[in-house]
Amino acid sequence: MLDWSQCPAVERIPGKVSGEWLFKGTRVPVKTLFEYLENDYSVEEFVECFPSVSRDLVNKVLERSEQALLSPAA
Repeated sequence: MLDWSQCPAVERIPGKVSGEWLFKGTRVPVKTLFEYLENDYSVEEFVECFPSVSRDLVNKVLERSEQALLSPAA
């Protein structure tokens, strides 16, 4: 599982949206981005549907995901 604690674009606040990892300053779960992408939506479509999430936040989350995928397993 990806450690989101190292990503500055997300936050987890106990009691806020059941403690899910959220895009910082929003109530939009990070997992929603990946659900959209899995269902063939583009990043642009995601940002249009969730205007509280900036393209910059999305880029940071995608970069963190890429880093995790490219890192050798411990």
